[in-house]
Amino acid sequence: MSKPNLIILHGALGSEKQFFNLQSELSSEFQVHTFNFSGHGGKDFSNNFSIPQFTLELDQFLSENKLQDVLIFGYSMGGYVALNLARTSKKISGVFTLGTKFHWSPESAAHEIKMLNPAKIEEKVPAFATALAERHFPLDWKEVMHRTADLMINLGNNPLLTTNTFKEITIPVTITRGTLDNMVSKEESESAAHDIPNAKYIEFADFKHPIEQVDINKLAAKIRQELIN
Repeated sequence: MSKPNLIILHGALGSEKQFFNLQSELSSEFQVHTFNFSGHGGKDFSNNFSIPQFTLELDQFLSENKLQDVLIFGYSMGGYVALNLARTSKKISGVFTLGTKFHWSPESAAHEIKMLNPAKIEEKVPAFATALAERHFPLDWKEVMHRTADLMINLGNNPLLTTNTFKEITIPVTITRGTLDNMVSKEESESAAHDIPNAKYIEFADFKHPIEQVDINKLAAKIRQELIN
């Protein structure tokens, strides 16, 4: 019996490399696929840097690899992209998100982009600046950050996942967040799970938002539990 296909999607400012350990942990149960959205992990920028563009790239990845009945683990922005495609695609059979922000407004976007200041990051957290430079080479990580800020502003002005559009998602969905996640609230996560017809909400005790600070063994165990029927 063939293993189910699982795609792992990275978050904003991220890359597939951050998930190779999770991929390895899940490889015995799933045929695991990863890829970079354009403008991430050294992959060239496309003409558009947006959730609709990344949704298109995910759909193209499914088509190019002839993938059907796909399960998706989406971290942060990756979860948003996965659910956006699940509104219309028949190729996805289940989605598991971690740390995905659902409440987007001009105010929430303005709050988030305060954190996206390359000059301050170089000054205050040089190790993070170095990590971003290595992660996105040969792209300029500062350009990636500027475009991410613009993406958030656009999403704040025009959120794609709302009470109405959540109803278009009919597949099983598991929405999770860490209790110590300072970017994503329990309220917005529970609200999304309530609005998606076949969704549940789960909390991970003591998980913070950065994927590097997540217990991969605990995460992998919960993914197995929720996505293997």
